[in-house]
Amino acid sequence: MTLREKAGQLLLVGFRGLEAGPRSPIVRAIRSGCVGGVVLFDRDLARGGRPRNIRSLRQVRKLITELQKAAAIPLLVAVDQEGGRVARLKKEQGFQEAPAAAALGRADDVEQTRHHAAATAVALAAAGINLNFAPVVDLDAYPDNPIIGRFGRSYSADPAVVVRHAAAVIEAHREHGVSCCLKHFPGHGSSRSDSHLGITDVSESWQPSELEPFRALVAAGQADAIMTAHIFNRHLDPEFPATLSIKIITGLLRGELGFTGAVISDDLDMRAIADEFDRERALELALNAGNDILLIANNATFAADAAQRSLEAVLGLVAGGRVSAARIDEACGRVLELKARLTAAPAGI
Repeated sequence: MTLREKAGQLLLVGFRGLEAGPRSPIVRAIRSGCVGGVVLFDRDLARGGRPRNIRSLRQVRKLITELQKAAAIPLLVAVDQEGGRVARLKKEQGFQEAPAAAALGRADDVEQTRHHAAATAVALAAAGINLNFAPVVDLDAYPDNPIIGRFGRSYSADPAVVVRHAAAVIEAHREHGVSCCLKHFPGHGSSRSDSHLGITDVSESWQPSELEPFRALVAAGQADAIMTAHIFNRHLDPEFPATLSIKIITGLLRGELGFTGAVISDDLDMRAIADEFDRERALELALNAGNDILLIANNATFAADAAQRSLEAVLGLVAGGRVSAARIDEACGRVLELKARLTAAPAGI
């Protein structure tokens, strides 16, 4: 692979469209090697409405088939399908609903959680989606948390409950050839603000217990990928938020917890990052911190050429000596390892 092809594998980008004809910007980006994956959304935030990529199972399946045909290396196709209020595939589009994590955690019936997770995984596999940005393993450390607790996205304040239910979700997805991504490292459950809207400082609220679900699932070999959080904690890193922190990703996640799989940044378009760093600087810091996949949802704001511009920025960082070619090689290796597990999935996915 060339440096350009390797760098392209690190980009997971959102796009507009229910179809993907040969002249569509996303197909051109895939054919030119600019992206290694895509993320699907039901709503177009920049336009303030639906649909963006999802209308029905048949339509999504056709869309993904068209995208995969354009790819020299199979794409990661990701979605946020947690259950409850965070579900891009909805009942009105023909998909089965799943309860929110909080409801499942309160019931504390692991087999019920497994049942709903299996139904979700079957639907994702049928559509051709191979990566679910779930389960959330943040602790319900602050019930009024505006982005976790208030939406019922956490199974429990008890790490042991979170681990039991998250493990069931992961196992059910794996049985159907779909990988999971734990989120949001090192724990978003105690935050008092929403990182979609700006800097989220958890320095006075975060507790070491928020690491425990990640630690246990990594140790058990149940972490396919882990997504970082755009949270700032001066006790862990006095300078950078977790997504951009070598101390938190390379030091804590890889060093202390021993995680060797793919690290995925949360969306670099979120205001906690975009308001503080220009795109080139964010890409530089994210890569050097240890992120292997750079998520650019391209939804709150939209640019048809977001993939191409991001790839050129990464290549410029390497050419300027700000990111090493070895770091690109390392990250690309982890992406390809993740994809190798997906291509071994059951036939028809």
